[in-house]
Amino acid sequence: MNASQRGFTLIEVVVTMALIGLLAGMAAPLTETVVRRGKEQDLRTSLYQIRDAIDAYKRAFDAGYIEKSLNSSGYPPNLQVLVDGVRDVRSAKGAKFYFLRRVPHDPLMSVKRDDEGGWGLRSYDSSAQSPREGEDVFDVYSKARGKGLNGIAYREW
Repeated sequence: MNASQRGFTLIEVVVTMALIGLLAGMAAPLTETVVRRGKEQDLRTSLYQIRDAIDAYKRAFDAGYIEKSLNSSGYPPNLQVLVDGVRDVRSAKGAKFYFLRRVPHDPLMSVKRDDEGGWGLRSYDSSAQSPREGEDVFDVYSKARGKGLNGIAYREW
């Protein structure tokens, strides 16, 4: 066997590397879209969980299970109350209602914050177009910039 018959030629190696580069270039955008879609699904799930807990708190307040005050809107004062629980006024043993196990973090925010999970908070007396914090939490929204794959800004989800 002489030396010219062993191994690959330079042209074969270059063509193989070009094909691998082409396939990798085609797969990269698809991978990015799949990762983004996963984060958006996590955002939907987190928003659903928090909003469902806020609504459950309001229903318990309206049903008389939570202590009422004259100036209260019936919504929780902060998200941590949903985790810490509130006392059931009808229970003699001091039982509590719990609405969340933990406050989920906003999956689109790169830094995990301890301030209410990184969410924007909207009070009952603020408008949907210009939400602002207040004495209660009526709704939450993502502080992430940009639009989702559906074309709607994350802040408006």
